[in-house]
Amino acid sequence: MKEKGVPTVDLSQYVHGNADEKAAFVEALAKAFHEVGFVAVKNHGVPKQLVDDFYAASKAFFALPVDVKKQYEVAGMAGQRGYTSFGKEHAKQSKVADLKEFYQLGQEIDTTDAALKAKYPDNVPVTEVPDFVQLGRDLYRAFEQAGNHLLEAIATHLDLGKDYFRDQIKDGNSILRSIHYPPITQEPASAIRAEQHEDINLITLLVGASAGGLELLNSENQWVAVSPEADEFVINVGDMLQRLTNNYLKSTTHRVVNPPREEWHLPRLSIPFFLHPKSEMDLTCLESCVTADNPLHYSPITAGEYLDERLREIGLKK
Repeated sequence: MKEKGVPTVDLSQYVHGNADEKAAFVEALAKAFHEVGFVAVKNHGVPKQLVDDFYAASKAFFALPVDVKKQYEVAGMAGQRGYTSFGKEHAKQSKVADLKEFYQLGQEIDTTDAALKAKYPDNVPVTEVPDFVQLGRDLYRAFEQAGNHLLEAIATHLDLGKDYFRDQIKDGNSILRSIHYPPITQEPASAIRAEQHEDINLITLLVGASAGGLELLNSENQWVAVSPEADEFVINVGDMLQRLTNNYLKSTTHRVVNPPREEWHLPRLSIPFFLHPKSEMDLTCLESCVTADNPLHYSPITAGEYLDERLREIGLKK
């Protein structure tokens, strides 16, 4: 294991490599997802300028007065579009809210079908930061492309055919979330910036945060700091992929801890992309992942049903 806390893979080896290089990438990614649940990815193809510009626009949005930001909070949307104010979300096992606020952008599809359009509400433009949402849309598409390559590699490893996930994630319920952890101004009651949790989705792609704090719980039950290089993404398995593979691929518990007291005055900005399939995707465990040594762990459920259940557990849906 490297000092950054997770193994590293080079996505260009898969996208542009020869057959042997592709096979080596598939093996390395699958090994990381099976043993650790996390991996750092370099040469991921997402333009650095786009990431930097979205960071800058996010900082500008979160610097707005609270009453202005709250104008972008959409009632009845369970936080799936627009702003979610400080103290709303908590880990499913916790009653104490995380020390964060965030803004979410979701899938947009071009359709005149009213019933279909209702499944994909419009994203919420921000008057005060005009380029914020368009930059988010551009980053969303770049993340989708990188995520598709990663899931192709996993499908190949699972002998599902490399395009197994392609139609499932096209027009899927993926979410781009810009998270702001404000400066800590007083001793927190019991919460940390983000309490230990697992992600709901298939995989999460995380742009390097503006400050440290991300930790994962390893197989020895120890917390390990995750410290990718500045130009790397951190990718982790979500519960949907763990469920589909009957725990063969590992949705690892992780958290964001508070900084040392002398750094409480520093905010933290983080940009995860939660890659979700369509609501209709069947998450029934793959037969190939159910064995005598690894018996069936989960009952059948669709991705939409599972997402709904989890949004209630974390306090975003009533």
